[in-house]
Amino acid sequence: MSTYTNLLFHVVYSTKYRKRQIREAWQDELYNYIGGIIRDEKGVLLRIGGIEDHVHLLARFSPTIAVSDMLRLIKCNSSKWVNERDDVRTKFEWQTGYSAFSVSESQSPVVDRYISNQKEHHRARTFEEEIMEMLERHGIRYDPRYVFEQEIVQ
Repeated sequence: MSTYTNLLFHVVYSTKYRKRQIREAWQDELYNYIGGIIRDEKGVLLRIGGIEDHVHLLARFSPTIAVSDMLRLIKCNSSKWVNERDDVRTKFEWQTGYSAFSVSESQSPVVDRYISNQKEHHRARTFEEEIMEMLERHGIRYDPRYVFEQEIVQ
């Protein structure tokens, strides 16, 4: 039998310490760059969206690469791209972790709309509230003390 897959994921990750660093001036270019990274790994970016401190992806990943490896490539290469821009003055970093949820084909339009409406959605809810709700909805056990990286102030 031939191999057939439909590995559809909703992935969410934020900037380091959820700093509001994603600038509207280059956000679309960043999103296109991320789409190129996914294409280079034989995946398909179906939707990308977010606000200044985080990104949501709806993407099909190739079965030949682990989700963790795909996210490492996306975050490593896209942060390098941002930091090489002449108009970025402070170091840009993504958080260490991420959340990835499997999506059934039938729910793909719902997730697509959700990602498309991030700006409106975050007028009423913070990223922190959003991710905690997502973890609960997907039945993921967590300790709230360790969900978010905390900046150590000295």
